[in-house]
Amino acid sequence: MSIIAVIGAGYVGIPTAANLAHLGHHVVCVDVDAERVRRLSEGDVPILEAGLPALVRSGLDVGRLRFVVGAADAARDAEFVFLCVPTPQSANGAADLSFVESAVRELAPVLGDAAIVVNKSTMPVGSTDFVAKVLAGSGAPAGVRVASNPEFLRQGHAAEDTQHPSRIVIGSDDREVADRVAALYGASGAPVIVTDPASAELIKYASNAFLATKISFVNSMANLCEAVNADVSDVLLGMGHDPRIGFENLFPGPGYGGSCFPKDTAALLHTADGGGYDFALLRSVIHTNDLQRERTFHKVRAAAGGELRGVPIGVLGLTFKADTDDLRDSPALDITKRLVEAGAVVRAYDPAAGDVRAFGVEGVERVDDAYGAAHGAAAVALLTEWGELRDLDFARVHASMVAPHAFVDARNLLDPTVMRTHGFQYQGVGR
Repeated sequence: MSIIAVIGAGYVGIPTAANLAHLGHHVVCVDVDAERVRRLSEGDVPILEAGLPALVRSGLDVGRLRFVVGAADAARDAEFVFLCVPTPQSANGAADLSFVESAVRELAPVLGDAAIVVNKSTMPVGSTDFVAKVLAGSGAPAGVRVASNPEFLRQGHAAEDTQHPSRIVIGSDDREVADRVAALYGASGAPVIVTDPASAELIKYASNAFLATKISFVNSMANLCEAVNADVSDVLLGMGHDPRIGFENLFPGPGYGGSCFPKDTAALLHTADGGGYDFALLRSVIHTNDLQRERTFHKVRAAAGGELRGVPIGVLGLTFKADTDDLRDSPALDITKRLVEAGAVVRAYDPAAGDVRAFGVEGVERVDDAYGAAHGAAAVALLTEWGELRDLDFARVHASMVAPHAFVDARNLLDPTVMRTHGFQYQGVGR
């Protein structure tokens, strides 16, 4: 079993570290936030991920997982160092590698001569070479190697995805290095794809861009269904039974969001522009997603009567999708912000979201349940598909609202017939 350092205790680093410890390795996970490290060391996982707290506690209990402050000390004896630091979107759409560079410069002087640095964070084409050059210029031993091993984690399912990966992709020009990284995962049963670094880096971006394209296509079809009086649910049911298409991601909504799809599509587009290729399809996907958020806002405004100033609006859901507490680039939060800026009096309920003010959204009253959000509202907008919202007492919701009792279900979570029977002016997406 190997000694591994994982740099970054976030949505990628924590499940990566916990899973590697579960596989029998000795893992030290590093973060710059001392309070976060303290909580994790006590088994208190600061992000909402099903199954992850148990996986972390298991690693702590058997002594194979530790959380510390200080990347250099953690990497001193490590055979492998996984970089799981943020790569946010910069102003021009490119991935910002400043956190990567900073971490690598700190690590370089203490690495062993046979250490392998593994790029786990989503990084653009050329990042493996970039990290190698930073290492070489920062005092790393000549024998240190770099490989790409992108993550394919779904937020809300990160623990499951780390333990049961759909595939393991490793990018390295050195087959021995690739084999050593692959061996860390043991007999996972997942397909192992060994390729050159550029191809490995592109696989992650291509995967997310394709999924984003699928979402934008489905939302466009939903909009077309509204225009021609068709039902998108039936259209997608008919499409999904085609095995070449399948049912995954065939769900219309207010647009994609989160920490991956928006920044990764922008970064891939930036890569294409830099390579002299006009990726018109991807440009259209991004534009379509922006329009879908705007369209959802206008749908809520129209449902409330066309004027929002002083109008009470209830919002159900703020996170970018259900089963996560992540508010980064959330379409629900974006639409909520637009409602506030248009003068609406917004009461919002979300079972997991943190402080929206940290994301530049002011003037939203947070309430303890969905009924509080609906109280006195002329319109309610369901923006995140939390399962608990299916089980509301909708007679109570209707009774607490005021005319026109508009309900915009931006996730098609609810049954239109049932909602209309309760007296709502119900609108879904593409229905």
